[in-house]
Amino acid sequence: MLRAFGLVLAAAIVSPALADNPQFQGADPHAMYIGKELWVFPTGGPGGSWVADRFGAFSSTDRKHWKSRGELIRRENIRWIGDDGAREHFLWAPAVATRNGKWYLYYSVGPQNPTPSRIGVAVASRPEGPFVDSGKPLLTGELVKDGRGFEAIDPMTFVDRKSGKAYLYAGGSAGAKLRVFQLKPDMINIDREIPVAQPPQFTEGAFMHERGGTYYLSYSHGRWNGPDYSVHYATAKTPVGPWRYRGAILTSDAVHKGPGHHSFVRDPKTGQWLIVYHRWERPAGAAPFTGERQVAVDRLRYAKDGTILPVRMTD
Repeated sequence: MLRAFGLVLAAAIVSPALADNPQFQGADPHAMYIGKELWVFPTGGPGGSWVADRFGAFSSTDRKHWKSRGELIRRENIRWIGDDGAREHFLWAPAVATRNGKWYLYYSVGPQNPTPSRIGVAVASRPEGPFVDSGKPLLTGELVKDGRGFEAIDPMTFVDRKSGKAYLYAGGSAGAKLRVFQLKPDMINIDREIPVAQPPQFTEGAFMHERGGTYYLSYSHGRWNGPDYSVHYATAKTPVGPWRYRGAILTSDAVHKGPGHHSFVRDPKTGQWLIVYHRWERPAGAAPFTGERQVAVDRLRYAKDGTILPVRMTD
């Protein structure tokens, strides 16, 4: 979701002081391993204060020292962004996918009111870009009124290894509505929408991964700047459900509040599954929390029956 924050990664290499959790300042981290490096694509840009007009990427071989990968795309390079007539526009919640030797960057474009939010997609030949926008919105939302409507936010793309089909998961927040689409092979156009049931406790930030033939749909629940923000999940035998709700796996504790908008990755060296997410570190006062959120990485463990065990946040 769209939130203001500053990014402390002004230098190419992050200070050793950030060797442990939290990893660095940021939000909405989409993470993936590229070779032996863990890459994180967060809301915001590399270095300085966040001005909502660009995306950056960061990578690490040890989850201790992070290297800035520079800018992926700027708002000024998205030609259609002003077509809605809104006075201001913001970029947030990026997601990255790769297919057929190309890289695809999906992102949310606000405002969400009084004009509907939109999702864009850009293409590059390498993960650090530069990314070139497709030339049009991939998906446009609806204005939400009285809890009804659809916000085109928080995109996540999943390519199913079994079928080869690519799916786009999007939506949430005020309308708390998840929609799923099958993408065309070019990854920049929608083939069709697939009706899905709304997962219990769904608010926003959907993520899909597969393990042992089980598909895990995980997502954020609650208010983004409150202690109830958390990660829940459901499982299915297909990437589009039907979902079986499994409960919460990441919730606030005495020190860390509002963990959410996450992604799962598997370390290719150790085989260990990880959850990459943002959280509030010792927020001052009661909700709504203010200040900056931090990106953290913690271990993800599965029970013998395939369910995900509750995640213990660490420092």
